[in-house]
Amino acid sequence: MSFSSLGLSEPLLRAIEEKGYAEPSPIQVEAIPAVLTGHDVMAAAQTGTGKTASFTLPLLQRLSSGSKVKSNHIRALVLTPTRELAAQVADSVTGYGKHLSLKSSVVFGGVKINPQMMKLRGGVDVLVATPGRLLDLYSQNAIKFSQLEILVLDEADRMLDMGFIRDIRKILALLPEKRQNLLFSATFSGDIRKLTDNLLNDPVQIEVSPRNAAAQSVQQSVYEVDKGKKPALLSHLIRNNNWDQVLVFTRTKHGANRLTKKLEGDGVTAAAIHGNKSQGARTRALADFKSNKIRVLVATDIAARGIDISELPHVINFELPNVAEDYVHRIGRTGRAGSEGEAISLVSADEVKLLSDIENLIRQTLVREVETGFVPSHAVPITRLRDQSTKPKKPKKPKKPRTNNDSKQREGNGAKGQSRSGAKPQGSSRNSSGAGGRSAQGDRQKNRATKKKRSGSKPKRNPPSRSN
Repeated sequence: MSFSSLGLSEPLLRAIEEKGYAEPSPIQVEAIPAVLTGHDVMAAAQTGTGKTASFTLPLLQRLSSGSKVKSNHIRALVLTPTRELAAQVADSVTGYGKHLSLKSSVVFGGVKINPQMMKLRGGVDVLVATPGRLLDLYSQNAIKFSQLEILVLDEADRMLDMGFIRDIRKILALLPEKRQNLLFSATFSGDIRKLTDNLLNDPVQIEVSPRNAAAQSVQQSVYEVDKGKKPALLSHLIRNNNWDQVLVFTRTKHGANRLTKKLEGDGVTAAAIHGNKSQGARTRALADFKSNKIRVLVATDIAARGIDISELPHVINFELPNVAEDYVHRIGRTGRAGSEGEAISLVSADEVKLLSDIENLIRQTLVREVETGFVPSHAVPITRLRDQSTKPKKPKKPKKPRTNNDSKQREGNGAKGQSRSGAKPQGSSRNSSGAGGRSAQGDRQKNRATKKKRSGSKPKRNPPSRSN
Protein backbone atom coordinates (compact mmCIF):
# COMPACT_ATOMS: atom_id res chain seq x y z
CA MET A 1 0.00 0.00 0.00
CA SER A 2 1.30 3.46 -0.95
CA PHE A 3 0.08 6.99 -0.23
CA SER A 4 -0.67 7.50 -3.94
CA SER A 5 -3.15 4.61 -3.84
CA LEU A 6 -5.19 6.44 -1.18
CA GLY A 7 -6.28 9.15 -3.64
CA LEU A 8 -4.07 12.00 -2.40
CA SER A 9 -3.09 14.82 -4.76
CA GLU A 10 0.40 15.41 -6.17
CA PRO A 11 1.29 18.42 -3.92
CA LEU A 12 0.48 16.35 -0.83
CA LEU A 13 2.39 13.29 -2.10
CA ARG A 14 5.40 15.52 -2.70
CA ALA A 15 5.24 16.86 0.87
CA ILE A 16 4.93 13.31 2.27
CA GLU A 17 7.98 12.21 0.28
CA GLU A 18 9.98 15.20 1.54
CA LYS A 19 9.14 14.16 5.10
CA GLY A 20 10.58 10.71 4.37
CA TYR A 21 7.42 8.63 4.65
CA ALA A 22 7.00 5.77 2.19
CA GLU A 23 4.04 3.70 3.41
CA PRO A 24 0.88 4.76 5.23
CA SER A 25 0.13 3.45 8.71
CA PRO A 26 -3.01 1.33 9.38
CA ILE A 27 -5.00 4.32 10.70
CA GLN A 28 -4.04 6.34 7.61
CA VAL A 29 -5.06 3.52 5.24
CA GLU A 30 -8.57 3.48 6.71
CA ALA A 31 -9.14 7.13 7.64
CA ILE A 32 -7.78 9.02 4.61
CA PRO A 33 -10.21 7.55 2.00
CA ALA A 34 -13.15 7.96 4.40
CA VAL A 35 -12.38 11.65 4.99
CA LEU A 36 -11.76 12.29 1.29
CA THR A 37 -15.25 10.98 0.44
CA GLY A 38 -16.82 13.41 2.92
CA HIS A 39 -17.92 10.92 5.58
CA ASP A 40 -17.97 11.70 9.29
CA VAL A 41 -15.27 9.62 11.01
CA MET A 42 -14.95 8.23 14.53
CA ALA A 43 -11.46 6.78 14.96
CA ALA A 44 -9.73 5.19 17.95
CA ALA A 45 -5.94 5.14 17.78
CA GLN A 46 -3.16 5.34 20.35
CA THR A 47 -0.47 8.00 20.15
CA GLY A 48 2.33 7.29 17.70
CA THR A 49 0.10 5.63 15.10
CA GLY A 50 0.15 8.48 12.58
CA LYS A 51 -3.35 9.74 13.40
CA THR A 52 -2.47 13.43 12.88
CA ALA A 53 -1.61 12.84 9.22
CA SER A 54 -4.71 10.67 8.84
CA PHE A 55 -6.93 13.73 9.18
CA THR A 56 -4.51 16.51 8.15
CA LEU A 57 -3.76 15.14 4.67
CA PRO A 58 -7.36 14.58 3.47
CA LEU A 59 -8.53 17.78 5.18
CA LEU A 60 -5.98 19.82 3.18
CA GLN A 61 -6.98 18.12 -0.05
CA ARG A 62 -10.70 18.83 0.46
CA LEU A 63 -10.00 22.50 1.24
CA SER A 64 -7.67 22.95 -1.75
CA SER A 65 -10.58 22.85 -4.21
CA GLY A 66 -12.99 25.03 -2.23
CA SER A 67 -13.91 28.71 -2.18
CA LYS A 68 -11.67 31.52 -0.92
CA VAL A 69 -11.87 32.22 2.80
CA LYS A 70 -13.38 35.55 3.91
CA SER A 71 -12.00 37.98 6.47
CA ASN A 72 -12.10 36.62 10.07
CA HIS A 73 -13.60 33.34 8.82
CA ILE A 74 -12.21 29.80 8.95
CA ARG A 75 -12.98 26.77 6.80
CA ALA A 76 -11.62 23.98 9.03
CA LEU A 77 -11.25 23.86 12.81
CA VAL A 78 -9.06 21.42 14.73
CA LEU A 79 -9.68 21.42 18.50
CA THR A 80 -6.97 20.00 20.79
CA PRO A 81 -6.75 19.72 24.60
CA THR A 82 -3.32 21.34 25.16
CA ARG A 83 -1.06 24.05 23.78
CA GLU A 84 1.71 21.59 22.97
CA LEU A 85 -0.58 19.36 20.94
CA ALA A 86 -2.04 22.40 19.16
CA ALA A 87 1.45 23.51 18.15
CA GLN A 88 2.31 19.99 17.03
CA VAL A 89 -0.79 19.66 14.83
CA ALA A 90 -0.20 23.15 13.40
CA ASP A 91 3.34 22.10 12.39
CA SER A 92 1.88 19.08 10.57
CA VAL A 93 -0.64 21.27 8.75
CA THR A 94 2.15 23.63 7.66
CA GLY A 95 4.47 20.79 6.64
CA TYR A 96 1.95 18.79 4.62
CA GLY A 97 0.39 21.89 3.07
CA LYS A 98 3.63 23.57 2.01
CA HIS A 99 2.86 23.10 -1.71
CA LEU A 100 -0.76 24.28 -1.42
CA SER A 101 -2.02 27.87 -1.41
CA LEU A 102 -3.85 27.50 1.90
CA LYS A 103 -3.47 29.63 5.02
CA SER A 104 -3.28 28.09 8.49
CA SER A 105 -2.80 29.35 12.04
CA VAL A 106 -2.79 28.17 15.64
CA VAL A 107 -4.27 29.82 18.73
CA PHE A 108 -3.96 28.86 22.42
CA GLY A 109 -3.81 30.47 25.83
CA GLY A 110 -0.75 31.56 27.80
CA VAL A 111 0.33 34.10 25.16
CA LYS A 112 -0.95 37.51 24.05
CA ILE A 113 -4.23 37.42 22.17
CA ASN A 114 -3.72 40.48 19.95
CA PRO A 115 -1.19 38.87 17.52
CA GLN A 116 -3.60 35.95 17.12
CA MET A 117 -6.45 38.35 16.34
CA MET A 118 -4.30 40.06 13.69
CA LYS A 119 -3.59 36.72 11.94
CA LEU A 120 -7.30 35.92 11.79
CA ARG A 121 -8.25 39.23 10.15
CA GLY A 122 -7.41 38.01 6.66
CA GLY A 123 -9.20 34.70 7.18
CA VAL A 124 -7.66 31.27 7.74
CA ASP A 125 -8.35 28.01 5.90
CA VAL A 126 -7.22 25.77 8.80
CA LEU A 127 -7.26 26.90 12.42
CA VAL A 128 -5.84 24.71 15.19
CA ALA A 129 -7.07 25.84 18.61
CA THR A 130 -7.58 25.02 22.26
CA PRO A 131 -11.22 25.46 23.37
CA GLY A 132 -10.73 28.27 25.90
CA ARG A 133 -8.76 30.59 23.63
CA LEU A 134 -11.14 29.95 20.72
CA LEU A 135 -14.10 31.12 22.82
CA ASP A 136 -12.09 34.19 23.93
CA LEU A 137 -11.49 35.12 20.29
CA TYR A 138 -15.15 34.59 19.40
CA SER A 139 -16.27 36.81 22.29
CA GLN A 140 -14.11 39.61 20.85
CA ASN A 141 -15.59 39.16 17.35
CA ALA A 142 -12.20 38.06 16.03
CA ILE A 143 -13.51 34.86 14.45
CA LYS A 144 -16.61 33.82 12.47
CA PHE A 145 -17.83 30.31 11.70
CA SER A 146 -20.35 30.66 8.85
CA GLN A 147 -17.79 29.34 6.30
CA LEU A 148 -16.77 26.32 8.39
CA GLU A 149 -16.75 23.05 6.42
CA ILE A 150 -14.81 20.60 8.62
CA LEU A 151 -14.51 20.12 12.41
CA VAL A 152 -11.85 17.87 13.98
CA LEU A 153 -11.80 16.88 17.66
CA ASP A 154 -8.31 15.53 18.33
CA GLU A 155 -7.69 13.47 21.50
CA ALA A 156 -11.34 13.89 22.42
CA ASP A 157 -10.99 11.58 25.44
CA ARG A 158 -8.36 13.86 26.96
CA MET A 159 -10.50 16.95 26.36
CA LEU A 160 -13.32 15.33 28.33
CA ASP A 161 -10.91 14.25 31.08
CA MET A 162 -9.67 17.84 31.39
CA GLY A 163 -13.19 19.20 31.81
CA PHE A 164 -13.63 20.85 28.40
CA ILE A 165 -17.05 19.33 27.73
CA ARG A 166 -18.92 22.60 28.47
CA ASP A 167 -16.60 24.61 26.21
CA ILE A 168 -16.96 22.02 23.45
CA ARG A 169 -20.74 22.19 23.65
CA LYS A 170 -20.62 25.99 23.48
CA ILE A 171 -18.43 25.80 20.38
CA LEU A 172 -20.65 23.20 18.69
CA ALA A 173 -23.65 25.48 19.19
CA LEU A 174 -21.86 28.23 17.23
CA LEU A 175 -20.97 26.10 14.19
CA PRO A 176 -23.02 25.55 11.02
CA GLU A 177 -25.11 22.38 11.17
CA LYS A 178 -23.96 21.26 7.73
CA ARG A 179 -20.31 20.23 8.14
CA GLN A 180 -18.02 17.21 8.16
CA ASN A 181 -17.06 15.96 11.65
CA LEU A 182 -13.94 13.96 12.49
CA LEU A 183 -13.35 12.63 16.01
CA PHE A 184 -10.09 10.99 17.10
CA SER A 185 -9.69 9.40 20.52
CA ALA A 186 -7.45 6.89 22.25
CA THR A 187 -10.53 4.93 23.36
CA PHE A 188 -14.26 4.82 22.72
CA SER A 189 -15.37 5.37 26.31
CA GLY A 190 -18.99 5.77 27.35
CA ASP A 191 -18.57 9.56 27.56
CA ILE A 192 -17.09 9.67 24.05
CA ARG A 193 -19.98 7.67 22.61
CA LYS A 194 -22.45 9.96 24.38
CA LEU A 195 -20.75 12.98 22.80
CA THR A 196 -20.81 11.44 19.32
CA ASP A 197 -24.55 10.74 19.46
CA ASN A 198 -25.31 14.42 18.81
CA LEU A 199 -22.12 15.23 16.90
CA LEU A 200 -21.57 12.63 14.20
CA ASN A 201 -23.85 11.70 11.32
CA ASP A 202 -23.64 8.00 10.37
CA PRO A 203 -19.87 7.94 10.99
CA VAL A 204 -17.30 5.52 9.63
CA GLN A 205 -15.90 3.81 12.75
CA ILE A 206 -12.21 2.92 12.75
CA GLU A 207 -10.31 1.12 15.52
CA VAL A 208 -6.80 0.07 14.57
CA SER A 209 -5.22 -0.67 17.95
CA PRO A 210 -6.46 -2.78 20.86
CA ARG A 211 -8.00 -0.78 23.65
CA ASN A 212 -5.64 0.11 26.52
CA ALA A 213 -2.70 -1.66 24.87
CA ALA A 214 0.86 -0.39 24.55
CA ALA A 215 2.88 -0.75 21.37
CA GLN A 216 4.60 -4.14 21.05
CA SER A 217 7.90 -2.34 20.41
CA VAL A 218 7.95 -0.88 23.95
CA GLN A 219 9.87 -2.90 26.55
CA GLN A 220 8.20 -2.36 29.93
CA SER A 221 9.67 -3.00 33.37
CA VAL A 222 9.37 -2.03 37.04
CA TYR A 223 12.22 -1.02 39.34
CA GLU A 224 11.40 -1.69 42.98
CA VAL A 225 12.71 1.10 45.23
CA ASP A 226 11.94 2.87 48.49
CA LYS A 227 10.10 6.15 47.95
CA GLY A 228 12.87 8.34 49.39
CA LYS A 229 15.49 6.82 47.09
CA LYS A 230 13.64 7.38 43.83
CA PRO A 231 15.49 10.61 42.84
CA ALA A 232 18.88 9.01 43.47
CA LEU A 233 17.92 5.86 41.52
CA LEU A 234 16.70 7.89 38.55
CA SER A 235 19.90 9.93 38.46
CA HIS A 236 21.95 6.73 38.78
CA LEU A 237 20.14 4.97 35.90
CA ILE A 238 20.51 7.94 33.56
CA ARG A 239 24.20 8.49 34.27
CA ASN A 240 25.20 4.80 34.55
CA ASN A 241 23.46 3.85 31.28
CA ASN A 242 24.45 7.10 29.54
CA TRP A 243 20.85 7.73 28.45
CA ASP A 244 19.95 10.71 26.27
CA GLN A 245 16.43 12.06 25.64
CA VAL A 246 14.64 10.71 28.71
CA LEU A 247 11.04 11.80 29.27
CA VAL A 248 10.17 11.54 32.98
CA PHE A 249 6.62 11.75 34.37
CA THR A 250 5.65 13.07 37.79
CA ARG A 251 2.18 13.50 39.28
CA THR A 252 2.53 17.13 40.38
CA LYS A 253 4.03 20.40 39.16
CA HIS A 254 6.01 20.94 42.37
CA GLY A 255 7.31 17.39 42.16
CA ALA A 256 8.53 18.09 38.61
CA ASN A 257 10.38 21.21 39.80
CA ARG A 258 12.02 19.40 42.74
CA LEU A 259 13.15 16.49 40.58
CA THR A 260 14.59 18.84 37.93
CA LYS A 261 16.71 20.61 40.59
CA LYS A 262 17.92 17.26 41.91
CA LEU A 263 18.99 16.08 38.44
CA GLU A 264 20.72 19.39 37.68
CA GLY A 265 22.57 19.09 41.00
CA ASP A 266 23.80 15.63 39.92
CA GLY A 267 25.13 17.01 36.64
CA VAL A 268 22.23 15.83 34.46
CA THR A 269 20.84 18.60 32.24
CA ALA A 270 17.07 18.77 32.72
CA ALA A 271 14.03 21.02 32.36
CA ALA A 272 10.48 20.86 33.69
CA ILE A 273 7.32 21.36 31.66
CA HIS A 274 3.93 21.85 33.34
CA GLY A 275 0.93 24.17 33.62
CA ASN A 276 2.63 26.73 35.89
CA LYS A 277 5.36 27.38 33.32
CA SER A 278 4.85 30.20 30.83
CA GLN A 279 4.18 29.20 27.25
CA GLY A 280 7.58 30.58 26.25
CA ALA A 281 9.36 28.47 28.87
CA ARG A 282 7.45 25.35 27.81
CA THR A 283 8.25 25.92 24.14
CA ARG A 284 11.97 26.47 24.88
CA ALA A 285 12.18 23.38 27.09
CA LEU A 286 10.56 21.20 24.43
CA ALA A 287 12.81 22.62 21.69
CA ASP A 288 15.95 22.04 23.80
CA PHE A 289 14.85 18.48 24.52
CA LYS A 290 14.20 17.70 20.85
CA SER A 291 17.58 19.15 19.83
CA ASN A 292 19.42 17.18 22.60
CA LYS A 293 20.51 20.35 24.43
CA ILE A 294 19.08 18.79 27.59
CA ARG A 295 18.98 15.09 28.44
CA VAL A 296 15.86 14.94 30.60
CA LEU A 297 12.43 16.52 30.26
CA VAL A 298 10.35 16.22 33.44
CA ALA A 299 6.64 16.57 32.70
CA THR A 300 3.17 16.25 34.17
CA ASP A 301 0.53 14.29 32.25
CA ILE A 302 -1.34 17.30 30.85
CA ALA A 303 1.78 19.15 29.69
CA ALA A 304 3.12 16.06 27.93
CA ARG A 305 0.19 15.84 25.51
CA GLY A 306 1.54 16.80 22.12
CA ILE A 307 5.15 15.82 22.75
CA ASP A 308 5.89 14.09 19.46
CA ILE A 309 9.45 12.80 19.00
CA SER A 310 9.77 10.14 16.33
CA GLU A 311 12.44 8.07 18.09
CA LEU A 312 12.17 8.89 21.80
CA PRO A 313 14.09 6.01 23.44
CA HIS A 314 13.14 6.24 27.13
CA VAL A 315 10.04 7.05 29.18
CA ILE A 316 10.34 6.88 32.97
CA ASN A 317 7.39 6.87 35.35
CA PHE A 318 9.00 8.51 38.38
CA GLU A 319 5.57 8.22 39.98
CA LEU A 320 2.74 6.03 38.74
CA PRO A 321 -0.36 7.88 37.54
CA ASN A 322 -3.50 7.84 39.67
CA VAL A 323 -5.54 6.77 36.63
CA ALA A 324 -4.39 3.51 35.05
CA GLU A 325 -5.30 4.60 31.50
CA ASP A 326 -2.77 7.46 31.76
CA TYR A 327 0.01 4.86 31.97
CA VAL A 328 -0.78 3.79 28.40
CA HIS A 329 -0.77 7.42 27.24
CA ARG A 330 2.57 8.04 28.96
CA ILE A 331 4.48 5.10 27.54
CA GLY A 332 2.90 5.73 24.13
CA ARG A 333 5.46 8.54 23.75
CA THR A 334 8.11 5.94 22.98
CA GLY A 335 8.16 3.04 20.52
CA ARG A 336 6.42 5.09 17.83
CA ALA A 337 6.07 4.07 14.19
CA GLY A 338 7.67 0.69 14.91
CA SER A 339 10.85 2.06 16.53
CA GLU A 340 12.20 0.45 19.72
CA GLY A 341 11.36 2.04 23.06
CA GLU A 342 11.78 1.46 26.78
CA ALA A 343 9.32 2.32 29.54
CA ILE A 344 10.51 2.03 33.15
CA SER A 345 8.42 2.63 36.27
CA LEU A 346 10.00 3.38 39.65
CA VAL A 347 7.57 1.78 42.11
CA SER A 348 7.58 2.05 45.89
CA ALA A 349 5.50 0.13 48.43
CA ASP A 350 2.80 2.83 48.60
CA GLU A 351 2.10 2.44 44.86
CA VAL A 352 1.28 -1.28 44.86
CA LYS A 353 -2.45 -0.66 44.30
CA LEU A 354 -1.74 1.70 41.38
CA LEU A 355 0.59 -0.86 39.79
CA SER A 356 -2.00 -3.60 40.23
CA ASP A 357 -4.62 -1.45 38.46
CA ILE A 358 -2.22 -0.81 35.56
CA GLU A 359 -1.29 -4.47 35.14
CA ASN A 360 -4.94 -5.53 35.18
CA LEU A 361 -5.74 -2.85 32.60
CA ILE A 362 -3.02 -3.87 30.14
CA ARG A 363 -3.46 -7.60 30.94
CA GLN A 364 0.25 -7.99 31.58
CA THR A 365 2.51 -8.57 34.59
CA LEU A 366 5.49 -6.25 34.29
CA VAL A 367 9.03 -7.52 34.87
CA ARG A 368 10.42 -6.59 38.33
CA GLU A 369 13.99 -5.29 38.57
CA VAL A 370 16.16 -4.30 41.54
CA GLU A 371 19.28 -2.13 41.12
CA THR A 372 22.34 -2.84 43.26
CA GLY A 373 22.55 -0.30 46.06
CA PHE A 374 18.81 0.47 45.90
CA VAL A 375 17.27 -2.73 47.29
CA PRO A 376 13.91 -1.74 48.82
CA SER A 377 12.86 -2.60 52.36
CA HIS A 378 9.63 -4.12 50.98
CA ALA A 379 9.34 -6.04 47.70
CA VAL A 380 6.60 -5.11 45.22
CA PRO A 381 4.22 -8.12 45.02
CA ILE A 382 3.28 -9.79 41.76
CA THR A 383 -0.20 -8.79 40.59
CA ARG A 384 -2.75 -11.52 40.21
CA LEU A 385 -4.44 -10.58 36.95
CA ARG A 386 -8.21 -10.57 36.86
CA ASP A 387 -9.86 -12.16 33.84
CA GLN A 388 -13.56 -11.44 33.76
CA SER A 389 -14.04 -13.26 30.47
CA THR A 390 -13.07 -16.66 31.94
CA LYS A 391 -14.70 -16.20 35.33
CA PRO A 392 -17.34 -18.95 35.71
CA LYS A 393 -20.85 -17.72 36.29
CA LYS A 394 -22.76 -18.99 39.28
CA PRO A 395 -25.72 -21.17 38.25
CA LYS A 396 -29.04 -19.57 39.02
CA LYS A 397 -31.20 -21.29 41.62
CA PRO A 398 -34.44 -22.64 40.19
CA LYS A 399 -37.45 -20.62 41.27
CA LYS A 400 -40.07 -22.35 43.38
CA PRO A 401 -43.53 -22.43 41.85
CA ARG A 402 -45.91 -20.00 43.54
CA THR A 403 -48.89 -21.33 45.43
CA ASN A 404 -52.03 -19.62 46.65
CA ASN A 405 -50.82 -19.98 50.23
CA ASP A 406 -47.59 -18.15 49.37
CA SER A 407 -49.52 -15.26 47.81
CA LYS A 408 -51.80 -14.95 50.83
CA GLN A 409 -48.83 -15.04 53.19
CA ARG A 410 -47.04 -12.26 51.24
CA GLU A 411 -50.17 -10.14 51.21
CA GLY A 412 -50.57 -10.64 54.93
CA ASN A 413 -46.97 -9.71 55.67
CA GLY A 414 -47.28 -6.62 53.49
CA ALA A 415 -50.37 -5.45 55.29
CA LYS A 416 -48.84 -5.94 58.71
CA GLY A 417 -45.31 -4.79 58.03
CA GLN A 418 -45.61 -1.76 55.76
CA SER A 419 -48.08 1.05 55.27
CA ARG A 420 -48.85 2.64 51.89
CA SER A 421 -46.53 5.53 52.67
CA GLY A 422 -43.57 3.16 53.10
CA ALA A 423 -43.48 3.06 56.98
CA LYS A 424 -41.27 0.37 58.46
CA PRO A 425 -42.80 -2.70 60.14
CA GLN A 426 -43.26 -2.89 63.90
CA GLY A 427 -40.11 -3.72 65.77
CA SER A 428 -37.91 -1.69 63.42
CA SER A 429 -34.62 -0.55 64.97
CA ARG A 430 -35.23 3.06 63.81
CA ASN A 431 -38.47 3.44 65.81
CA SER A 432 -39.09 0.93 68.58
CA SER A 433 -42.54 2.33 69.30
CA GLY A 434 -43.79 1.34 65.81
CA ALA A 435 -47.24 2.28 64.53
CA GLY A 436 -48.66 1.99 68.03
CA GLY A 437 -46.23 4.60 69.36
CA ARG A 438 -47.19 7.06 66.62
CA SER A 439 -50.91 6.47 67.34
CA ALA A 440 -50.47 7.13 71.09
CA GLN A 441 -48.54 10.31 70.32
CA GLY A 442 -51.39 11.50 68.09
CA ASP A 443 -53.94 10.87 70.87
CA ARG A 444 -51.89 12.93 73.34
CA GLN A 445 -51.73 15.85 70.86
CA LYS A 446 -55.53 15.73 70.43
CA ASN A 447 -56.06 15.77 74.22
CA ARG A 448 -53.81 18.82 74.62
CA ALA A 449 -55.65 20.66 71.85
CA THR A 450 -59.04 19.86 73.51
CA LYS A 451 -57.85 21.19 76.90
CA LYS A 452 -56.66 24.44 75.29
CA LYS A 453 -59.99 24.92 73.57
CA ARG A 454 -61.83 24.50 76.85
CA SER A 455 -59.53 26.95 78.63
CA GLY A 456 -60.06 29.49 75.84
CA SER A 457 -56.37 29.75 74.94
CA LYS A 458 -55.48 29.91 71.28
CA PRO A 459 -52.89 27.53 69.89
CA LYS A 460 -49.67 29.17 68.80
CA ARG A 461 -49.19 29.55 65.07
CA ASN A 462 -45.98 28.55 63.36
CA PRO A 463 -44.12 31.52 61.82
CA PRO A 464 -44.46 31.73 58.03
CA SER A 465 -41.63 30.00 56.15
CA ARG A 466 -39.30 32.07 53.95
CA SER A 467 -39.19 30.98 50.37
CA ASN A 468 -35.89 32.74 49.69
